[in-house]
Amino acid sequence: MKKIVILTFFALSILACKETSKEEAQAVLSESNGKINNVSIIIDDNLWNGEIGDSIRKKFAAPVDGLPQEEPLFTLNQYPTKVFEGFVRKSRNVIIFKKGNEAGYASTTNKYAKPQNVFFISGVDTEDILNILESKYSEIIKTIKASEIIENQVRMKKSLVSDAQVQKMFGVSLKIGFGYKYDMVRDKFIWLRKEFASGYNSVLIYEVPIETVEKDNNIIANITQMRDEIGKANIHGTLPNTWMITEAAYAPYLFEEKIANKKTYLTKGTWELKNDFMAGPFVNYAIKDTKNNRYLILEGFTYNPSKSKRDLVFELEAIIQSVTFLK
Repeated sequence: MKKIVILTFFALSILACKETSKEEAQAVLSESNGKINNVSIIIDDNLWNGEIGDSIRKKFAAPVDGLPQEEPLFTLNQYPTKVFEGFVRKSRNVIIFKKGNEAGYASTTNKYAKPQNVFFISGVDTEDILNILESKYSEIIKTIKASEIIENQVRMKKSLVSDAQVQKMFGVSLKIGFGYKYDMVRDKFIWLRKEFASGYNSVLIYEVPIETVEKDNNIIANITQMRDEIGKANIHGTLPNTWMITEAAYAPYLFEEKIANKKTYLTKGTWELKNDFMAGPFVNYAIKDTKNNRYLILEGFTYNPSKSKRDLVFELEAIIQSVTFLK
């Protein structure tokens, strides 16, 4: 019995040492680097300049839905395998492509820095790599987008704006990043805005009865009508008789999501000012809150004429997806 106890203690000690070593290894990892929505592609030039590179660009630099001008899903930075060291190794999102003796796919986190996503795709030939890329790219995109939302939220946490008025009026909490101010607070309506040199970002918070969104099967038309009514009542331009509407020339995109574990309709499209020339992209999250018999509407819209809008919209999505229901 004494021998069994000693052996058990020895085994547990080894296990504890292994766990400690793992934790220590994680602790000494340096902080990853990179702008939001940037991805490092580690691939030799001959592959990057051929069919594989074309497929990578088509999938990971595809145009973002809902933006008025074409902007890529991710900004891709290509590096040959031999220079995969230093700051490149510490990139937050890394995809490594390699020809070798066998085909395979793997993914891991925090391998060279933290936080970090690293994906490995290898093949004996071009066909192998293209087949794996085709089967795995959606999963890779989903993983990167989710982690970039978290990274954006982490950066916002460093200097948050109080959400006390949001909590009091709607019973939810939001992580509101630095620079946003309460531009308008009315009965069951809040408009937060952050101004910068070339334009501004806005977050709208309001609620509508469930039947407003679900009165028939035409969800996109119902949400568009709802947006236009809210815009006419609250979002006006500097010129007389101008207000925000959903751009009529292009139908918005509609997706079904889960936000705060609740059914959500995500609408992406372009807004414009009626009787004026201002316009830009919007994202509208209609979150079904059955407990309170409502759809909570969290919308973000951007005005940044002639400049990039992708990361501005992504910041709005990071704020909106931080929502927590308090009651």
